[in-house]
Amino acid sequence: MRTFFYRTIIATRFWQNYTYLTMLILEKRISFSHKIKLHIMTKQVLFTLLSVCFLLACGQPRVVEDTRMSGNPLFEGWYADPCAAIFGDKFWVFPTFSALYTHQLHLSSFSSPDLIDWTKHERIIDNIEVDWLWQAMWAPAIISNNGRYYLFFGGNDMQRNEELGGIGVAVADHPGGPFRDLIGRPLIDQIVHGAQPIDQFVFRDPADGQHYIFWGGWNQMNVAKLTDCFTGFIPFECGEYFLNKTPHPDFVEGPYMFFRNGMYYLMWSEGGWGGPYYRVAYGKSDNPLGPFERIATVLIQDPEVATSTGHHSVVHAPNTDRWFIFYHRRELGETGRDNRVTAIGEMFFDENGYILPIEVTREGVRANPLR
Repeated sequence: MRTFFYRTIIATRFWQNYTYLTMLILEKRISFSHKIKLHIMTKQVLFTLLSVCFLLACGQPRVVEDTRMSGNPLFEGWYADPCAAIFGDKFWVFPTFSALYTHQLHLSSFSSPDLIDWTKHERIIDNIEVDWLWQAMWAPAIISNNGRYYLFFGGNDMQRNEELGGIGVAVADHPGGPFRDLIGRPLIDQIVHGAQPIDQFVFRDPADGQHYIFWGGWNQMNVAKLTDCFTGFIPFECGEYFLNKTPHPDFVEGPYMFFRNGMYYLMWSEGGWGGPYYRVAYGKSDNPLGPFERIATVLIQDPEVATSTGHHSVVHAPNTDRWFIFYHRRELGETGRDNRVTAIGEMFFDENGYILPIEVTREGVRANPLR
């Protein structure tokens, strides 16, 4: 408002001086005294013009856009199943260490202030802390609650209820760890409704703050309501603790949920994770429990760039309409089962809230500083 006031004064004075000079010239009444006055007024007009130019240049802050690109893969190493989140002024990614099952005995995380420069946080948890785990520490899912950070993970690739394994949970005071086993045993240690206890995701409902855990492999997806301390479950109105909410027959694994403009989006992976046609599909509903009708495939391989694109997560950059999808893929020429890398893409919506097909790129996304 103050800048507008100053601009108005300067513009008015400039017009008055210009009008007076024009009148003198037209009437040819420029005497010696007028010449002196003209000389002074010319300087005033020039000064006024310079002042206007200065205010026009400085009145609005100049925004310098950061045009750097993240590139894909996001960081070095074999990493899959990335769970991304924003904590404070940093993006965080928690992936699976992609290796032989018996070598998957720890998790690391990565943080970045802008999606460009990444810092690795080594071994935020391992099988020394989780003494019931002996292989296949998979698909971490992170959430903050009451000032602490909770990391859910699959363990041991459980195949039968007689085996020790399932979904565990750990806690830390910082997203970079160290995390400690919260309850000393798996939180979910049974195969319920035919869903293997892997690929968990925890969602906080913005409507009432209730936390839901979604999980499942073997083409089945379950959901449960978590207690606030994440050590147990709350029954649904029907009296059941675990509900089967498989959204579509093509569902394989990797459920993920986010909320946008009053709608709940459920996304999941389809196809074999070891094959080129691994992909991501989605549905949406006005209820976190659905039903979710499959709408479309939104992420699938580009044979010119990368294959096996799936098991993802989504982040919304605060105070923007920028949405990012983090996923794993195999670069061209990589044929090893575990040679998977973490990549990023930007996610766009049409005017009706439907997700547009996501481009698979080598360039990644434009920088998004959080500070």
